Amino acid sequence: MNEPALTGSKRRGRDARRTAREAAKAVSQPYIVRNIPPSEILGEEGLLLIEANADTILEEIGIEFRDDAEALELWKAAGADVKGERVHIPKGLARKLISTAPSQFIQHARNPERSVQIGGNATVFAPVYGPPFVHSLDQGRRYGTIEDFRNFVKLAYMAPAIHHSGGTVTEPVDLPVNKRHLDMVYSHIKYSDKPFMGSVTHPLRAADTVAMAEIAFGKEFVAGNAVTLSLINANSPMTFDDTMLGALKVYARAGQATIVTPFIIAGAMAPASVAGVLAQALAEGMAGLAFTQLVNPGAPVVFGLFSSSMSMQSGAPAFGTPEPTKVILAAAQLVRRLGVPFRSGGSLCSSKLPDAQAAYESAQSLWPAVMGGVNFVLHGAGWLEGGLSSSYEKFIMDADQLAMMEVLAAGIDLSEQGQAMDAIREVGPGGHFLGCAHTQANFETAFYRSPIANYESFEQWEQEGSLDAAQRANGIWKEQLASYQPPDLDPAIDEALCAFIDEKKAAFPDSNI
Repeated sequence: MNEPALTGSKRRGRDARRTAREAAKAVSQPYIVRNIPPSEILGEEGLLLIEANADTILEEIGIEFRDDAEALELWKAAGADVKGERVHIPKGLARKLISTAPSQFIQHARNPERSVQIGGNATVFAPVYGPPFVHSLDQGRRYGTIEDFRNFVKLAYMAPAIHHSGGTVTEPVDLPVNKRHLDMVYSHIKYSDKPFMGSVTHPLRAADTVAMAEIAFGKEFVAGNAVTLSLINANSPMTFDDTMLGALKVYARAGQATIVTPFIIAGAMAPASVAGVLAQALAEGMAGLAFTQLVNPGAPVVFGLFSSSMSMQSGAPAFGTPEPTKVILAAAQLVRRLGVPFRSGGSLCSSKLPDAQAAYESAQSLWPAVMGGVNFVLHGAGWLEGGLSSSYEKFIMDADQLAMMEVLAAGIDLSEQGQAMDAIREVGPGGHFLGCAHTQANFETAFYRSPIANYESFEQWEQEGSLDAAQRANGIWKEQLASYQPPDLDPAIDEALCAFIDEKKAAFPDSNI
């Protein structure tokens, strides 16, 4: 539904208010510095129990490292008991190896002002990762293209509460599988100056990511600093495959950061119990983290966990349910004891539309990530349909929620200004605060105002088109893309990147594998 024409004064007033709000948000920090303590769900006895069970899994059951002879040799040399492709890791060995990983690190952005801290008291929001489809109110569900990929990179760049450009914001299926990673990495460098993620679908594609980063940042700088962060998924249960291991080794040897992530749907890829999921996930993650340190001691690494329950009726993943909330809160505690950063999911949902189900499920998924003290929140904006679709409207709606979480994580202002005792003295009993000096000085910034939610009267809302939240988001993403201005990029760097891409694409034929 289109908005009806507004009178000139009403439109100017509305546009001025929106401009002021956007200007205020534009000064947002490059990442969240948390001023609230993390929520904890397990006591010491429970933590020790889960850790003991994880040690048992590592030692007695073992973790498989498939089709990678080098990985098996590294484990043997470290003291593990290797039987075929199964690695049995003695108690204490994984933790000893993990101790060389940094507790926090900086992922550098092309624009130094946008570099982010991964770990410690920092939280970084990144957009959706991996969907083959895109969804909008105008065109419905369809396969993603490189144009969609660029659009989501631009929207993430323009969203102050999204601190990271992400990785595969949608799969550009209009490009050959074996070459699309070049256009994807280039899009992150060209259309944003925020940090970005690299390709992991083949070791050579990981190497291309490193090479392109060296062009963008300088080879010497990349050699001593993390400029990429890449997602390495375990093939749960208790397995790492050669594709993921190959990409991990490329990044670790280059000193680049990886997120080792058990990818768990409880009831299918792990036991149908919270404690069972936690023990298995801790074992898988510890094995993967330890392996990065076997490859390159000191390489930056993040413990990741993707967790959902399973619908026992359909077999599909279910999001926004209580059990994954417990998993994330407890896993955050366990990972803090390992002394490495923690990554988990963000605005996850099973809904097929940006509707009430999507909102409720996403809120229930985002809340434990923020309150649990997750350091890197992937899938922060745009996730729809269990991760099969990147939604334009939901991207805008989620970014609004991320901005609210940023305000929440800042904690309570206890300064003299925040205490507002002067205002209370000025107004006194029986008065009101609308006209007092404190309110007049702070009314524009005192409370978060959503650009999506409608706070007008019913009559005003009706006069302006009776739009719901998704319809308002539809207009906003179009306005943002129309007003997009690219960040500066040295023309010589741009030319070198394009030459690298052209040379790589010409070196081998197109392929869909």
